[in-house]
Amino acid sequence: MAYNICACPNSYVSLAHKIAKLRNNFKLFSSAPPPPPPSLFSSNPRSFSRKTSILTHAGAQSDVVTSQFEVPSPNSSTKHTESPFSGLEAVMTGYILGKKKSTEVAHAVWKNVVRKGDLVIDATCGNGYDTLAMLKLIADDARRGRVYAMDLQKDALESTSSLLDRSVSTHERELVELYAMCHTKMEELVPKGDTVRLVAFNLGYLPGGDKKIKTESETTLLALEAAKRIVAPGGLISVLAYIGHSGGREEFEKVQSFAAELPIDSWVCCKLQMLNRPSAPVLVLLSRK
Repeated sequence: MAYNICACPNSYVSLAHKIAKLRNNFKLFSSAPPPPPPSLFSSNPRSFSRKTSILTHAGAQSDVVTSQFEVPSPNSSTKHTESPFSGLEAVMTGYILGKKKSTEVAHAVWKNVVRKGDLVIDATCGNGYDTLAMLKLIADDARRGRVYAMDLQKDALESTSSLLDRSVSTHERELVELYAMCHTKMEELVPKGDTVRLVAFNLGYLPGGDKKIKTESETTLLALEAAKRIVAPGGLISVLAYIGHSGGREEFEKVQSFAAELPIDSWVCCKLQMLNRPSAPVLVLLSRK
């Protein structure tokens, strides 16, 4: 049956009224969408209930990761915290730009490993510059630290002793012990129960000395094995290998193979090498976890 709602004006009003009433009744069964949750970045602090604020604070406490390298705001009076690798960035940049030597890089790395009062070993003291650098790192007023420096050549020990006498105080000088011995026997010097923070090798021959007298691959490997046994967790074996002289490249390759075979769960090993300077020394760093 068809209806013509335009036939009578009263029927039109009645039908319109019913449609409006039906719409109102339908709204009673439809739920309004929930209000959006308060923004964590709201500028109005009253937009949070007290309960919400407490839960948010507790959650934040459990998720916060503290960092030493916080960037202060421009209006903050907080002092910038010094990087744990202080000075290393500048030296590395200088090395990359050809303005710093690999020995300087090594010394900068040592500075971030060795602490005052530590026991360290210079396995090839040479003219004493590494020994002096080590002494400056371990010396303190308590006079607890020690540097054990060794070399087979009398000239090297005399040169090291002379450099120390000219460069440091009597109290500091007493922290260095010089030994005329092969570095393969370094374990004999370490007191029972003590561990070593740093063992440094500067391979090759004595600068200014007899070039025929130099470190050899076989004894260097034995010394590295000894160093591996006495270096403490968090310690370092530093090897500067010179490859420009006879036997130098072979010795470096032995050192590199030794480092490559160390277990990755307890050692981190790397090298620093110039690519277009084939005779430049190579710095090999073995860090014990």
